[in-house]
Amino acid sequence: MSLEPEPAADEAEAQSGLMALGLLSLLVGAVAGLVAALFRLALDHGDNFRDALVGWAQGWQLPGFVLVVAPCAAAVAVAAWLVRGYAPHASGSGIPHVEAVLRGELRQAPYRLIWVKFVGGLLAIGSGLALGREGPSVQMGASLANLFGETFRRNGDDCKMLLAAGAGAGLATAFNAPIGGAVFVLEELARRFDTRITIATLGASAGAIAVARVLLGDRPDFHVEPVPYPSFGTLPFYLALGIIAGCLGVAYNRTILATLAVAERLRGWPAEARAAVVGAVVGLVAWFLPALVGGGDAITQRTLDGSETAATVSAVFLVRFALGPLSYAAGTPGGLFAPILVLGAQSGFLFANFCYPWFPDITPSAMALAVVGMAAFFTTVVRAPLTGIILVIEMTASFTLFLPMLGACFAAMLVPTLLRSAPIYDSLRERTLKLG
Repeated sequence: MSLEPEPAADEAEAQSGLMALGLLSLLVGAVAGLVAALFRLALDHGDNFRDALVGWAQGWQLPGFVLVVAPCAAAVAVAAWLVRGYAPHASGSGIPHVEAVLRGELRQAPYRLIWVKFVGGLLAIGSGLALGREGPSVQMGASLANLFGETFRRNGDDCKMLLAAGAGAGLATAFNAPIGGAVFVLEELARRFDTRITIATLGASAGAIAVARVLLGDRPDFHVEPVPYPSFGTLPFYLALGIIAGCLGVAYNRTILATLAVAERLRGWPAEARAAVVGAVVGLVAWFLPALVGGGDAITQRTLDGSETAATVSAVFLVRFALGPLSYAAGTPGGLFAPILVLGAQSGFLFANFCYPWFPDITPSAMALAVVGMAAFFTTVVRAPLTGIILVIEMTASFTLFLPMLGACFAAMLVPTLLRSAPIYDSLRERTLKLG
C-alpha cells in the first residue's frame, strides 16, 4: 500500500497555500503602506519645521546660526546613536541588507530595526541630509512582512517572498508608484519572475497603495505638463543623454564608495561624532541655501518646471553631487533614490540648455529631457532600467516619453557595463557582508 499522497491532495494543498500567501500579502502591504505613509507625512512635517526654524533664526544673525547648525548636528548624532546602539543594519539605505537576507547571506535583523529606521530616518532626513525616504520605507516594509510571515507560521520560502513583497510595498508608498514597487522586487531584489513571488509582490503593492492613497492622495509626486510624442529625429539627443547620465552615474557611485572609505578610516572617532560633523556641514548649507538640503523633491520639481536658470541648476547640481555621498557616510537611515532623481533631472535640464543654441529646431524640451534624465541616471546607479522607467513614468505621468526612456536607459545601462562599474547596491551589499 503506497503512503504517497494523492496528486489531487498535493494540488489542493498547493492551491490553499497560494491563497493564504496571496491574502497575507494584501495584509502585509496594507500595514507596510500605512507605516511608510506615516513616515512620509512625518518627513513633510520635519521639512516644514526645519524651513521655519531657518527662516526664523536668520533674523538673529550669529545666535540664529548656532540655533540652526547645532540642532542639525545633534539630531544626526542621535540618529547615528540609535543605529549603533539598537540596530546597526538600519544604517544607510537598508536595501543592501534586504538583498543579503533574501540571498541567505545574512539573518533578518531584530524587529526593533523598524522603530530605529523610522525615528532615525526622521531625525536624519528632517535635519536636511540629502537622503531619500524610500530606503527606510523599503527596509521597514520588509521587516514588517517577515514579522507577519513568522507570526502566521509560513515556511522559510514564503517568509522570504513576503519580505521581498513588503519591501516593494514600502517603495510603492514612498513614491506613490505601485507598479514601480512591484517591478523593483522582481528586477532588483528577487531577480526572478515566478508565480508565487509575483502574486505576493502584486498583492503587497496593491494593499500598500490602497491604504497610502487614503492618507497621501492619488496625484503623481511631480507635476509635469503633457509632453507630445517625440519625433524620430530626437532619438540621438536621448541616446546622448543616456551616455552622459552613464558617465555621471559611474562617477556618483565611485564618489559614494570613496566617501564611505574615508568614513571607515575615521573609525577611531565615535560614530556619533562623525555623524555630528556631517550634520553640522548640512546645517551650514541649510543656513545659507535652505532650498538645497533634504531629500530633494522640491529641487526636482523646480527643475521640471524650468523655473531656474542653467547657471543656478549647475551650481545646485555640484552641491547635491557632493552632499548626497557625504550624507550617506553619516551612517544614519536614509536612501539613495530621491537624491539620484534630483541629479538625473538636472542632468537632462542642463543637456537641453547646452543643445538648444546649436539645434534650436529639433532639441527636445528641457522638461522632456529632465524627465528622461531621471530614468537614465537611476538606471546607471542602480542598474535596474525597468524599475527606473516605470518609476519615473508613475511619478510624472509622462507616458509619452516611454520610448525616449528606453533609448536613454539603453545607453545608460551600456556605459557602466563597459566601464565595469558595479551597481551601487551590489557594492554596498558587499560592504554590509564585511561588517556582518
